[in-house]
Amino acid sequence: MATKVLSLRLPEEIAVEITAVARVNGVSVSRAIRMAIEDYVAAERDNKAFKGRLEKRLEEDRELLERLAK
Repeated sequence: MATKVLSLRLPEEIAVEITAVARVNGVSVSRAIRMAIEDYVAAERDNKAFKGRLEKRLEEDRELLERLAK
């Protein structure tokens, strides 16, 4: 799988906490953050309100792309 490097700014307190949680679980901070993001994305996929916003965005993007293609 290809990877993409992202920069992330966290409040000091959260950075300290995620570091501690990662250490206790024996994973890297990067892995702990990836796991949290994976959980967030999975939860949003099951969220009906998110799906509604997604459909709206898809339609807006479709309309824009069709206008640009003319």
